[in-house]
Amino acid sequence: MIVDKIALILVIVGALNWGGVGLFGFDTVAFLFGGQAAVLSRIVYAMVGLAGLWCVTLLFRDTEDNTGHAPHTA
Repeated sequence: MIVDKIALILVIVGALNWGGVGLFGFDTVAFLFGGQAAVLSRIVYAMVGLAGLWCVTLLFRDTEDNTGHAPHTA
């Protein structure tokens, strides 16, 4: 599903940003969009947060139903 892929990309962006903050003290999102309090930065932070919540649903989905294959029987 396309929403899953977009959410995963945003979560990866957030993880890389937090890695930069933790390892180097450099916030890429704040640098690119005018500081942590800038409107664009806050929008990106909010989108990453919502994407993280969306990705939690991936943990509880049964992916075998979406493969298009016949179910396995014992």
